Amino acid sequence: MVIRSFLLIIVLIIVGVTPVLTPTYAQTAEQLQANASDLANKIKVLDQEIKEFNSKISKTQGEAKSLREALASLELKRSGLLKEIDRTNLQIIQARQNISLTQNNISETENRLTKNKNGLAETLRFMYYESKETSVLTSVLTTGASFSDVLNSMKQGEDFARAIREKVAELSVVKTDLTTQKQNFETSKKSLEELNLTLSDQKQLVDVTKKQTDTLLVQTKNKESEYKKIVAERKRKKNALEVEMLEVEAKLTASVDVSKLPKFGKGVLQYPVKNVRITQYFGNTPFASQNPQVYNGAGHNGVDFGVPSGTPLYSAAAGTVLGTGDTDLACSGVSYGKWVLIKHPNGLTTLYAHLSVIQVSTGQAVTSGQKIGLSGNTGYSTGPHLHFTVFASDAVRISGPTEYKSRVCGTYMILPLSPRSGYLNPLTYF
Repeated sequence: MVIRSFLLIIVLIIVGVTPVLTPTYAQTAEQLQANASDLANKIKVLDQEIKEFNSKISKTQGEAKSLREALASLELKRSGLLKEIDRTNLQIIQARQNISLTQNNISETENRLTKNKNGLAETLRFMYYESKETSVLTSVLTTGASFSDVLNSMKQGEDFARAIREKVAELSVVKTDLTTQKQNFETSKKSLEELNLTLSDQKQLVDVTKKQTDTLLVQTKNKESEYKKIVAERKRKKNALEVEMLEVEAKLTASVDVSKLPKFGKGVLQYPVKNVRITQYFGNTPFASQNPQVYNGAGHNGVDFGVPSGTPLYSAAAGTVLGTGDTDLACSGVSYGKWVLIKHPNGLTTLYAHLSVIQVSTGQAVTSGQKIGLSGNTGYSTGPHLHFTVFASDAVRISGPTEYKSRVCGTYMILPLSPRSGYLNPLTYF
């Protein structure tokens, strides 16, 4: 009975091992390690080059004063993005090799596990079929064996038990190694998926930058004088549109039911960017007060986060996308540019503006922290940033396709509208 019980314990320990994974990439561990070292060096070089590009790009922030400066800035961004694409491609290769190396390790560890299992099973079979569970007295009386023979037999049993305990301990260590390696495998797979998404984003941004360059050349006919006219006209229209929108929103009568709003407090919303750097606060900030031509004395209706163009943006809470749009299609360079509006079940609705790329669609359900797009400087923006606004959900809506025709632009504007009472300070919810 003792041996049978011990056998049952061993069986319970060793069951549940998953099948061997077949390596995807047929390379030896030595080759993979050598390649990994070479890739790491190349990535390090690109990291330094990208750092230098970003330093140059940061010095070009703000509205370009000349066509030459604007084109140079766009070309610098494009070149920097191409470097980032090169780095991401190398990181993808690196992640694949990590996966391959981990698969090889898993395969070798599973072979060790099988070998240890077979050895342990053989020892257990020998003990079960060859040994007898008899007492010392019975052995002496029935077989005539001497006390020394029986004691030697018992000593042999102790040796077997010790050997089994050692094999079980080794088996446990191997199983732990296998679990760790499989966790590393899943982590590497997730990293590879994220890198592929990053690569897709970067390629989209290169296309966006090229389109901006082509559009600028067409608009200006490659003439400095035309560029200056366009910049001046944009500013004029932007200021006039701000006044016009204040008039439109002043006529809105939606009431805000305060009881439906969440209590002020940390964690109601999460920041829509990972690296938080606020460049403009909500309300009558010094900048808004000193520049009535920009905010017309009404204050800033959101918070600006200073982030480079192409920075991933995330939903501040779970919710549903009420709508997306691009005001540049109706009136170039004077309003939100590309925007996303998300309604949350807690009574708040959030706006994300000046995006370069929108990655969600109207009606889509999003989770808290889900990526919804990439930052940019579409619409009226003197530099790449995210404009983030929080509304009381009861007060905000999107203008209809033929509802709000701008006097300034002469076109129908489709964008979020709210009475001033519907705008809330985002910082009270982060």
